[in-house]
Amino acid sequence: MTARRRRWSFGRALDGFFFVFAGLAAVWLAYLSLTQSFSLGWAGVLMAVAFWVLLAYLVLPRLHRILTAIYVPDYFMGRTRTSDGLLGDPVNLALLGERAQVEAVMAAAGWIPADPVSLRSSWRIVSSTLRRRSYPRAPVSPLFLFGRMQDLAYQQEVAGSPAQRHHVRLWRCPDGWLLPGGRRVDWLAAGTFDRAVGLSLFTLQVTHRIDADTDIERDHIVGTIEGMPGVAVDVIRDFATGYHSRNGGGDSISTDGDLPIIDVRGVDAAAPVTRGPETPR
Repeated sequence: MTARRRRWSFGRALDGFFFVFAGLAAVWLAYLSLTQSFSLGWAGVLMAVAFWVLLAYLVLPRLHRILTAIYVPDYFMGRTRTSDGLLGDPVNLALLGERAQVEAVMAAAGWIPADPVSLRSSWRIVSSTLRRRSYPRAPVSPLFLFGRMQDLAYQQEVAGSPAQRHHVRLWRCPDGWLLPGGRRVDWLAAGTFDRAVGLSLFTLQVTHRIDADTDIERDHIVGTIEGMPGVAVDVIRDFATGYHSRNGGGDSISTDGDLPIIDVRGVDAAAPVTRGPETPR
């Protein structure tokens, strides 16, 4: 079969030009903000803050989008992606079952749906963290798999503090999609434990820092669900490989690579589901 040649497109070339130009313009704007701040006295403090905002929320994200578009392959590798294109948390769970069954099991296991990210919810989590007030439905940042953000997100707050929490994101798999090796699942999930609030190593944005041992959180999630009527758990050993090192926030992550598959197809979503035993953290 004759190989097809990639056709040159003016629109694609123009889009690439402005993509790179926007990144360079963002860098130049941040540079001007920094250099001008030193000549403004106390007003320079505000300029320094403005520089950090430009750097963290415009310049570095734009640079990451450019670099990851070039160097990070766009296929499934057992990792989520951040909105900036960086490799995010590892995919460490899979599920079989319909959405209603998943929602029923998670509710029975004590998992609370996270609020959508909005200006209101973002401000509430900031104020709740600073005032150390409980926010059980605090939003989680979007991560991407299959080219879209999570379909479901759940959490369990620890000691009434939004700074520490168990949380898991779930994505519905595309129709006909199979895991590497040929096994079918309906959902993939990434579960991690937020241990504190800090700055991202890669973007300097305010974010949650996660615990490095993601297997503990994975096993905690499984432990809250297994044992319920109609639930079965199987494990694919050594599913993930050694590229697990840091997530999109710069936090170290480690895993044994196992992928538990939680089968909830036997759950009657219309009937009360008995909560399973929790695995202590």
